[in-house]
Amino acid sequence: MEEFEKSPVGEDTEMDGSDTVENPKTSPKSSSDSESSDSEDEANQKEQLLTLEYELSTNPSNYDAHVLYIKLLRRSGEIEKLREARENMNALFPLSPEMWIEWAKDEASLLNDSNFESVDKLYERGISEYLSIPLWCEYLNYVQEHDPKVRDCSADGISKARNLFERAVTAAALHVSQGSLIWDSYTRFEQAILLTIDPSDVQAKEKQVQRIRSIFHRYLSIPHANLKSTLLAYKAWEVEQGNSLDAESSNALGISSHVASAYQKAEEMYNARVHLEEQITKQDVSESERFQHYMGYLDFEKSFGDPARVQILYERAITDFPVSSDLWLHYTRYLDKTLKAGNVVKDVYSRATRSCPWVGELWVRYLLCLERGLASEKEISVAFEKSLKCTFSTLEEYLDLFITRVDGLRRRISSASGDDVLNYSMIRESFQRAADYVSPHMKNTDGLLRLHAYWARLELKLGNDLNASRGVWESLLKSCGSMLEAWQSYIAMEIGLDHINEARAIYKRCYSKRFSGTGSEDICHSWLRFEREFGTLEDLNHAEQKVTPRLEELQLFRLQQESKCFTGATDQREQTLKKTTHEKRKSGSSAIDDQSPAKRQKHTSQNKKLHEKEKTQGLNLTEVNDGEEKKGKVEEQVNEKQMKDTNPTKPRLYTDKCTAFISNLSITAKDEDLHQFFSDVGGVTAIRILLDKFTGKSRGLAYVDFEDDEHLAAAVAKNKQMLLGKKLSIARSNPKQRKRESFSTSAPGEDASNQSGKHGSSVSKESGENSKGSKAPHVPQSTGRKRDEKIQLKGKNTFAVPRNKDVHEKLSFIFQ
Repeated sequence: MEEFEKSPVGEDTEMDGSDTVENPKTSPKSSSDSESSDSEDEANQKEQLLTLEYELSTNPSNYDAHVLYIKLLRRSGEIEKLREARENMNALFPLSPEMWIEWAKDEASLLNDSNFESVDKLYERGISEYLSIPLWCEYLNYVQEHDPKVRDCSADGISKARNLFERAVTAAALHVSQGSLIWDSYTRFEQAILLTIDPSDVQAKEKQVQRIRSIFHRYLSIPHANLKSTLLAYKAWEVEQGNSLDAESSNALGISSHVASAYQKAEEMYNARVHLEEQITKQDVSESERFQHYMGYLDFEKSFGDPARVQILYERAITDFPVSSDLWLHYTRYLDKTLKAGNVVKDVYSRATRSCPWVGELWVRYLLCLERGLASEKEISVAFEKSLKCTFSTLEEYLDLFITRVDGLRRRISSASGDDVLNYSMIRESFQRAADYVSPHMKNTDGLLRLHAYWARLELKLGNDLNASRGVWESLLKSCGSMLEAWQSYIAMEIGLDHINEARAIYKRCYSKRFSGTGSEDICHSWLRFEREFGTLEDLNHAEQKVTPRLEELQLFRLQQESKCFTGATDQREQTLKKTTHEKRKSGSSAIDDQSPAKRQKHTSQNKKLHEKEKTQGLNLTEVNDGEEKKGKVEEQVNEKQMKDTNPTKPRLYTDKCTAFISNLSITAKDEDLHQFFSDVGGVTAIRILLDKFTGKSRGLAYVDFEDDEHLAAAVAKNKQMLLGKKLSIARSNPKQRKRESFSTSAPGEDASNQSGKHGSSVSKESGENSKGSKAPHVPQSTGRKRDEKIQLKGKNTFAVPRNKDVHEKLSFIFQ
């Protein structure tokens, strides 16, 4: 333990030569100061250790805390705690190659050669996590120096060492920049074995010479950085064996033709890769640049179709970027495509999920890999339970994990080779866990509907329990009763089972519910189609009696909404005209001020005559519409309080010049969700989610304003992307079209009766005729909005029926 306990102090002493000579007068004082300083450092170190122990007990996934804790324990020399800390960290995270080397050396310094196996196991664990040439070299050197059998060159020891070298060659020999270190160590070991053979044993010596020659030939056929020096070393060795080769020549023609051919091919391969090797080994580039160089190098290797070379390069990349989820995903996809299954792929997935446990896709594909490899139910269950303890960024990842688990159970139960211990209760339990886990956070989403639809179907097919299947749908409707698709799927299941009465009962429960968009009308029409196809004439008549009043209510409600939109557009136009007129009058008065006195007097007299003429025409028009205005005043007095409640402040007007219109939005989505969704686009200035007037819930529609057209175009490019389980429909809002329609509805000089027919406005027929006959300018009716907004429905749901007979008659006149 002395070797690594005191090493920091020793290094400091060697570097500072001035401390080697002491002054007798000052040395006692210096000694006391040093002791005081050491005691303070020890106290601080103990305090740090206690703090880190508490941190790790509350947050064991803190990687940096683990590293610092191990470092401090190593300094303090607390061996048992140090071992425990390393084991605890390795249970959660892969250790870096440097940490494995440090751990193995520490343990080796404490043990003698009789306890060789414990250190050997540490090296084995280390080389299984990352590809590291230095770690392999340390392992090979340790075995040669400390394994008694290898050191004594016994037959078992030599066989063990050769097997280890072959494993190292398989794992790392294709490493272009550092693989030669393994080969060089291998050839030195075999040459040392050759020296131990008795010269009189010609047969054994010749066999060993041939083994070394074979290793050199393999070495020379692989592209690496030391090809030329390897060729010279090989030729020199051949000369030592008595073969007539020029040891100083770099010409490959001096060796056998097949070796020369392999060497030339390796040299060509190395020359084609040397610039790529330089890019990934540069020290003065950023991490992102090096990562991109790795990806380009991988594409290059994939083009040659050699899986071994591609895999070794992936291993090098993940050693440099151990927590890059994109890299692990690329690596595992490649292995799934080329190797399909096997221990190699399973090992990579195990390391991937430990390095990036927050990536749900890696866990899903790990479960599939275990299933392809015919893993036991226990092994798959352990991996699944580990995945649920991880923290994912979206709930959809948790849902995908549960469904993947159910998929695997279903396949194995359905197959003839399934284990006897597997039964349907395991599937039901998985579904129930999934519903309890995600339902509170995924209400009214397609993902939750997909989960319950799958569950209900398996209850029928595998569980053979119709009541349980209906229970699944009923549990979904309790939390998602306003989701039209849930009712439709439930009905579809009953129709598929030919349970007509049960399907009819569901229609009776849901036809009067309020759904988003046109869902309320859709379910009514769906019921009528159902009765035409499956019901009797009495059933059809009964459905019509129920559905017809409901459809009328919905139609009047739509009319109310459209009328409000039309009135809002008209008010906006009036404000614009008033502002424009005011500005023109202001500029006109300024122009008059600049005129000469004679022209100013003439202009004033002309305006006076024109004003008297307009006043006369305005009085005539007022007389014609006097009755209409009286009605409007009465309605205004009756409904003044309600108008204040429903429209206390004037709504803000939007031009929609740089606005995206969002549809198919999840009703659970908030402004923050849309902000996050467009965070990569940027430029968001305002978000308006449209709410239902009566329920206050989202209608699944929204407007998002952007700073400029560039940001808007980038936002529209995200069309069909997913947000909270819904595929958004994103398009540019078109205010010009609405503006055209608004102007054509209330343009000055147009026949008011024609506009009433086009847009369903509340302008009376009499005022339209007056406008046509007298050619007077159109006067906006101030009572139009009041008449349109006083609507409520009759019957079971009274939320959109006219409040008085006059309004109902006018609306009827509009739709005649």
